Amino acid sequence: MPPPEPVHDHSNLSDAARVVVMGVSGCGKTTLAEALGATLDWHVLDADDLHPATNVAKMREGTPLTDADRQPWLQAVGEALIAPLTGSSGRVVACSALKRAYRDQLRGLVPGVEFLFLHGTFDTIMARLSQRKGHYMPSSLLETQFQTLEVPTADESDVVPISLTLSTEQIVAQLRPRWTT
Repeated sequence: MPPPEPVHDHSNLSDAARVVVMGVSGCGKTTLAEALGATLDWHVLDADDLHPATNVAKMREGTPLTDADRQPWLQAVGEALIAPLTGSSGRVVACSALKRAYRDQLRGLVPGVEFLFLHGTFDTIMARLSQRKGHYMPSSLLETQFQTLEVPTADESDVVPISLTLSTEQIVAQLRPRWTT
């Protein structure tokens, strides 16, 4: 299936960074997105906020989402990424983007999008999830997240793999030169 046509004029994207921090639940996507946003003065979005209520209800119940469940959500994420920027040189969104098809859909909607893939062991991420408070995604779904994850391959040249052995500060320090001159 071909990717959907972009939904906005792309003339404003020439100098604007569009970045997706991706990985399984609990890997630190939102934390890194917020740190990049603060450091680079970018707009920050959490894709969790864009899920339809039906998706949130399913996840609260411990039911994994299907590809069909994710389609309207991915469309909303793409539209949010491509929306015009005011007063900022970029936008970063925390979004799982677990499958290549999901990343390809975002690529089709957002020309030039870049992905930062946060990866770590199941045990490391489960420990992080057990510390998280107030999120609708139960830790019981982490196993299905790992099962769904299609690790980006070398031909996905717009993906930067990032190990969770690094602190958020170390990651931001390494990435900052990528978008500053």
